[in-house]
Amino acid sequence: MALLVLKFGGTSVGDVERIKNAASKVAAEVKLGHKVAVVVSAMAGVTDQLINYCRSVTPHPNPREHDAVVSTGENITAGLMALALQQRGLNARSWQGWQVPLRTDSTHNKARIIDINAASLLHHINQGEVAVMAGFQGVTDDNSVTTLGRGGSDTSAVALAAALKADRCDIYTDVDGVYTTDPRIVSNASKLDRVSYPEMLMMASLGAKVLQTRSVEMALRYHVPVQVLSTFGNAIGSELPGTLVTDEDENMEQKSVTGVAYSRNEDKVTLTGIPDTPGKAAAIFSTLARTGIGVDMIVQTASHDGKCTDITFTVAKLDLDRARQTLESERAKIGFADILTDKNMVKLSLVGIGMRSHPGVASLMFETLAAKNINIQAIETSEISIGVLIDESYTELALRALHTAYGLDAE
Repeated sequence: MALLVLKFGGTSVGDVERIKNAASKVAAEVKLGHKVAVVVSAMAGVTDQLINYCRSVTPHPNPREHDAVVSTGENITAGLMALALQQRGLNARSWQGWQVPLRTDSTHNKARIIDINAASLLHHINQGEVAVMAGFQGVTDDNSVTTLGRGGSDTSAVALAAALKADRCDIYTDVDGVYTTDPRIVSNASKLDRVSYPEMLMMASLGAKVLQTRSVEMALRYHVPVQVLSTFGNAIGSELPGTLVTDEDENMEQKSVTGVAYSRNEDKVTLTGIPDTPGKAAAIFSTLARTGIGVDMIVQTASHDGKCTDITFTVAKLDLDRARQTLESERAKIGFADILTDKNMVKLSLVGIGMRSHPGVASLMFETLAAKNINIQAIETSEISIGVLIDESYTELALRALHTAYGLDAE
């Protein structure tokens, strides 16, 4: 008998019939003798509608009241799920974030979890009750309701699993697992049975949208096994039909590359004619940091005359215009000649813990792209990933070529 946390996302509980389907999966786990807690998102589209309600009243809603409104979508789903479970003969009860309580800081709209006091909830579970917690929401020390940001229900579920010391957290969604790359682009992509926490964290941060990055960070920190699986298949989590995100093992290192991720959220900025003197790079990036603009890839060209150099870096698409304005305001201080930008970029990244023990991973990547006449505009590396910036028009060609080159095509 295991203690399980089952999380159902917005598409999994998109309407009453889907809530009933999800309840049947919960009931099947209980029938096997497992203790179960459930975390639910709002029904598909409800959160957006609640946000629109707030903005129809005022274009800049008070963050506290915005959270008070937006968090209610999960309350509705939790209540309906509890009713559906009761209809299946189970003892079930809904819990809101403040009732658990799930304590957060006071950063409304994107609060971070501080603590979950799950003692009361665990007591009810041990008495044979199925606890259904509203995801995405928490409460501050002054009893204000907060929300955790987009994808926050994943984080709620993993945090609850950690607090309960659950044996596994099953994330039910509209895909049947984590794939070697986007199967919508590469038809030969294969589903991974297992992936390590560092690999999943890297893939999530690089564009794979299966799990929210913060939920993977929490799973890694507390060593919570997380399974990604489909709500719409016939299998239940205990049959392990999905992808298990877990600790590394030796088998995971047999392949040099586990997957190929991509992100279209990168825009390129190049500052030309920068004086090649100490402190100029610091001036550029501290200026951006002060305005809350994060920078990803950075390339500085060698100075041929010892006087001037160029620096290229990437920022998130939403930050491009603000980055340009910020740097323009400091042009005289920094001393650059011009700002060049390119919005038609994509970042492709190889991910795999096997890179630690397999030489030649980078050279094969560069050779593969060169053979397709794809120019690399920036490179970044880490212990388990290699990322390149290329023209967006080559995304599909590059993904397919790299997927094949590293032996990731499904048999």
